[in-house]
Amino acid sequence: MRTALFLLLFLAVAAVPGSLFPQRPANPAVVTQYIQNNPDTGPVLDWFQLFDVYSSVWFSAIYLLLFISLIGCVVPRARAHFRAVRSTPPRTPKRLSRLPVYGTLEVPAPRARAAGLTPSAAAEEAAALLKKRGYRVDVRDAGTDRPSVGAERGLAKEFGNLVFHTSLIGVLVSVAVGGLFGYNGQKVIVEGDSFVNTLIGYDSFNPGSNFSDDRLDPFSIRLDSFDVRFDREQTSHYGQPLDFTANITTQEGPGADEEPQVLKVNAPVTIGGTNVYLVGNGYAPVVTVRDGEGNIASEGPVVSVPSDGLYTSLIVIKAPDAKPDQLGFVGFFLPTAFVDEQGVSFSRDPDPFNPQLNLNSYYGDLGLDDGTPENVYVLDTENLTELNSRTNDDGGIVLGVGQTYDLPEGKGSVTFDGLKRYVALDIHHDPGEVGALVFSTLALLGLTASLFIGRRRLWVRTGEHPDGRIMLEYGLLARGEDHRLPAEGEAVEKLLADRWLAPEGAAEEDTLQEAGTSAAGTGNSHHTTKDN
Repeated sequence: MRTALFLLLFLAVAAVPGSLFPQRPANPAVVTQYIQNNPDTGPVLDWFQLFDVYSSVWFSAIYLLLFISLIGCVVPRARAHFRAVRSTPPRTPKRLSRLPVYGTLEVPAPRARAAGLTPSAAAEEAAALLKKRGYRVDVRDAGTDRPSVGAERGLAKEFGNLVFHTSLIGVLVSVAVGGLFGYNGQKVIVEGDSFVNTLIGYDSFNPGSNFSDDRLDPFSIRLDSFDVRFDREQTSHYGQPLDFTANITTQEGPGADEEPQVLKVNAPVTIGGTNVYLVGNGYAPVVTVRDGEGNIASEGPVVSVPSDGLYTSLIVIKAPDAKPDQLGFVGFFLPTAFVDEQGVSFSRDPDPFNPQLNLNSYYGDLGLDDGTPENVYVLDTENLTELNSRTNDDGGIVLGVGQTYDLPEGKGSVTFDGLKRYVALDIHHDPGEVGALVFSTLALLGLTASLFIGRRRLWVRTGEHPDGRIMLEYGLLARGEDHRLPAEGEAVEKLLADRWLAPEGAAEEDTLQEAGTSAAGTGNSHHTTKDN
């Protein structure tokens, strides 16, 4: 077990480089750029697989060793526990008075004779009482003058311990299955558009180490509408979002029926074994760009990125098909546009009461023809020529819904046709999540049992005094620390006393004493607890 704990700590330390260095499965472009920017150390780090930490040889080795160590811990203990369950309680110690909790009980001779109580009968009755209390019992030396009872309870403590450690193995296996065969992807969907679960349909995709695209469930999602409810009552929170609701239609396969569903924050939609989460939203202005020849170079909704709580959003429009020159636009979108005294436009409300586009325009080579990956939300203006901006004579482009602006030098035009909303989805498939949930729950239950169930052993020895009294002595011993052992001793003492020294026998004893019964006929008990 010490080895398993050491490996668990070692695994946590080994995971640290995964947070310090970019990881290739998450963003290969960032890793490539890092190696280019660090030509001396980058290849060395790559050789040590520090950009692929969680699928590296050394991380996998630690993981497998931890797995093997836990198995090596559980299997021998399971065998020992199985033998303990099948065996009888341990033999009765010769001197019970040495045990941490010890007590004695005397059954008066008149009562013992009236009930026909013998040492063997007392041992049998004590065994029956302890069995009702949950002990497994074994009567020894029956028929002799010193019979005894061996009792034991709390075997569920070790069983819970085994369940806990076995569940840890199950959690490791489930996490490994999820890491090997699961995937996680992101997708932005505009109102009215659909998404089909294929690799080409994702905006970004993070596969597991052994992922294969044939594992993608062939489902589809269509965003019918997206509603946002803002606070319009409290002045201190006016305009803050209260609720996001995406009304979607899902289809589990090409021939399956369409099913309307509601997607909310913290209320994902499950399609087959895949969970779909709502993680973002914003506005998508519908823009048409015409080139210098009058042809449509770009048309449709353009996703804008919110920068504040009023949904002031950054927007980039690229028209690589424009002729004779490619066109690019960068600016911001205002849902409810106002202009202050200095002539600066800003948004006063997140709802689109007065939507407005503010753009700068450029022409030239957008850098999309050489195959180099480009961020769709960033426009590199270094190699472009400026057409419109606030700093030149033509000024910036300001458009309301339905308005068109003709670009200088006959380069074309841009039209703000309308406005839609979009949602950002996180699509997560983890084939090991059910197993991880089940095993983590079992681990919690097993840990609870191992912590709160006490494993105890109890022995009762009976004998007969020459004057006819039946003498009982008992002792309790805990496996490990058990602060509740004294209370258990008191409960056992009460159990035995209620059986043979019950109050209803007091009248009979008084009658016997009045008839001349000796003082030896009065029953009593004695209980002691020792400090360990």
